[in-house]
Amino acid sequence: MGLPSQLLEPSFPQRTQTGPSPFARTKKKLKRRLDRDYSQLARRSYQAAFLLLNVWLGGAFYFWVRRLETGASSADITPPPGIDGWLPIAGLMNLKYFLLTGLVPSIHPAAMFLLVTFLAMSFLFRKAFCSWLCPVGTLSEYLGLLGQKIFGRNFRIWRWIDIPLRGLKYFLLGFFVWAISSMSAAAIANFMRSDYGLVAGVKMLNFFRHMGETGLIVVGILVLASVFVQNFWCRYLCPYGALLGFASLLSPVRIRREPEPCIDCGKCAKVCPSSLPVDKLVTIKSAECTGCLECVAICPAEGALHLALPQFSNPPKRIPSWAMAAGIAVLFFGVVGYAKAVGLWESHVPGAVYRQLVPHASEACHPMPGDPEISR
Repeated sequence: MGLPSQLLEPSFPQRTQTGPSPFARTKKKLKRRLDRDYSQLARRSYQAAFLLLNVWLGGAFYFWVRRLETGASSADITPPPGIDGWLPIAGLMNLKYFLLTGLVPSIHPAAMFLLVTFLAMSFLFRKAFCSWLCPVGTLSEYLGLLGQKIFGRNFRIWRWIDIPLRGLKYFLLGFFVWAISSMSAAAIANFMRSDYGLVAGVKMLNFFRHMGETGLIVVGILVLASVFVQNFWCRYLCPYGALLGFASLLSPVRIRREPEPCIDCGKCAKVCPSSLPVDKLVTIKSAECTGCLECVAICPAEGALHLALPQFSNPPKRIPSWAMAAGIAVLFFGVVGYAKAVGLWESHVPGAVYRQLVPHASEACHPMPGDPEISR
């Protein structure tokens, strides 16, 4: 089983030249970098730590659900709030509720705080959440590396198909934004207090616990596609990444290429997971840039490629990779720590409600548009 070969081409095409060109540029002398780049070590450490954190949260949530399903008596009747990070739609709804009312919602508030954290991260450091923290992005990246090991390369879908496919994630984002935009603050609050809203996390867990044949086929196709095409899910289907991409467009931070020291080797473009023409541009402004710094790490020329603030200074003020890593950590722990310190991190739901709803979560139905319990 595989993707049609006629839709794919090697992601690292070889450039051939049949003879000297009258327009060929003089080969530049390389001034090799002397400093060692630690950006990828830091990024992969963050990926591993965040993946382990999510595994721990998922395990804690699973055992919490099982205790309630089996009727076991337990003093802990509060789910781990961090699991709300897997409810981005709830985070978007709660953010709108906060903007309309100035009040922090009482149900799934952690989803809103995490969304705000990742939006701020995208504004300051491009879509750093996608390449530094997102567990799905991490798995997708390593599936792509597996494909490189098996086939010697990843594949790239032809441009005339690639561009429309990229639009799918923006289409999905537009659908969710449209649905939420039609809801009033009262409707959002009522939705969150509905049986479905209260056990949304449990229903998400049940999807993976009791995955049917169709679900297995879809997940299998996505996994296989990620082996062939680097970051397939992130590139074409993730609406969360699309939202963060819009936030990154407002960012003053850019990957910047200095034409003078650049030797035009093209290595930066070859390693870019978003297939951006880094070697042809001066600044990378695309919403597809994830701030992974792989292009910066592989660049052999001193001062040719760096993360910078091009709009604030001349010459641009460079941002070292350690500052980016530190900024990501400060943002994450700062916002989460604040929410916990002021008591706004956990959902305020009586334990008796969880004991009643969790064992029957599969019976909770999504409220329909116009439902008087939601729209009033």
